[in-house]
Amino acid sequence: MLTLKCPFTGALLDETELNCGGEAHRKRFGPGSSDEDFETYMFTRENPRGVHFELWLHSYGIGKWFIAARDTETMEVYGTYPAQTTEPPQEVIDAINAKHPGWTWREFS
Repeated sequence: MLTLKCPFTGALLDETELNCGGEAHRKRFGPGSSDEDFETYMFTRENPRGVHFELWLHSYGIGKWFIAARDTETMEVYGTYPAQTTEPPQEVIDAINAKHPGWTWREFS
């Protein structure tokens, strides 16, 4: 079972207390964007083997969204942080680099 730490309360939560909101750090498109941009946003998702960033809602608790960085192969969680953050905190990047040397953060577009 997947266990995540709520970055707001510090509580360890199993996945039955959470709802997954899909891929994190996606660029959203508003009015005036092209049909191709909107189609990409709606239907194209990363499906990485390794490091992945996901949105999670603490639905049976405080009701806030946060981001979890985890490995899709091993289910290892590198850290969690508030969803309002535009990029991972340094401690999450350091935890990822400890297991995946040379990994670099990239902006999602």
